[in-house]
Amino acid sequence: MERIDRARARKARVKEPRITLSHGAGGKATHNLIDAIFLDAFRNPELEQLSDAASVQVGSGSNQVRLAFTTDSYVVSPLFFPGGDIGELAINGTVNDLAMAGARPLVISAGFILEEGFPTDDLRRVVASMAAAAKAAGVQIVTGDTKVVQRGKGDGCYINTAGIGVRERPVELNAANATPGDVILVSGPIGDHGITVMLARGELDISADIVSDTAPLHGLTAALLDAAPATRMLRDATRGGVATILNEVAAASKTAIVVDENAVPVRPEVRGASELLGIDPLYVACEGRLVAVVPPEQADAALAALHGHPLGEGAAVIGRVVEDPPGLVLLKTTFGGTRIVDMLVGDPLPRIC
Repeated sequence: MERIDRARARKARVKEPRITLSHGAGGKATHNLIDAIFLDAFRNPELEQLSDAASVQVGSGSNQVRLAFTTDSYVVSPLFFPGGDIGELAINGTVNDLAMAGARPLVISAGFILEEGFPTDDLRRVVASMAAAAKAAGVQIVTGDTKVVQRGKGDGCYINTAGIGVRERPVELNAANATPGDVILVSGPIGDHGITVMLARGELDISADIVSDTAPLHGLTAALLDAAPATRMLRDATRGGVATILNEVAAASKTAIVVDENAVPVRPEVRGASELLGIDPLYVACEGRLVAVVPPEQADAALAALHGHPLGEGAAVIGRVVEDPPGLVLLKTTFGGTRIVDMLVGDPLPRIC
């Protein structure tokens, strides 16, 4: 344990002389990149929380408005996949980052980086999908930008978004809030999106009846917070999957998390494909699933609220927060053993969002 503590206490460093795909996978390399370069240069109290969305307050006193602000970029390959596409993903991902801050999404920006030669019909399809997703989520796309790069200098279409939402509830959701005794919930089966995108590339001779779980989660989070107003933290399990989120919670709160492998919901098709690919579903990205940390006295109400929403019908309690060993995530395996679930290392699923 002392050796682990010393390793965790070391200042983050980027040892690689050049950026690799693993730096964008959401795991250890991503965290080192953020800590050693971006956070080191831009450091401020709000940024240091490394939440899905920043909390911003405008005005003062009775005129004060509490906002959430987020930004994200989407580089998924392929652009179109079973259950969604890059346009729908961009809207839902931005909405979800705001929802994880307890905010009601209001407006979104959309910036397009297009490669010379990109089919205009595909662009129309992406834009129509974004418009439909925005309408379904109740948000407006109010500003944007378009850039075109030379053929071979891009990959068809990239999308950057920013979003603003209003925080109407007096909640402060933060990974550091987790307390021993708290309960860990997920809102449904994990890994659908990452495996769907992986198989849609057609590079593997594997077929499965799986579609992306991309969906806007602000309605689900509202129901959850109404039922469990003392919720400690919400995160959507995108890059790095559920395992990375749990490691972030354990590190930020200086607690340990114990997960029951049998309780983690995974579709048989996802589990089977993951086994063939040699990937643990805990590390596979979702785009319509959240992880919640709630106090034990509100856990039943939280789970019932999730089950009562169409996007939370498969919700489950998967573990608890405990005191020791601080900073670690432990998995009670199906075979009766216990193993450490570390943060994602490497890049098993590049370009999933």
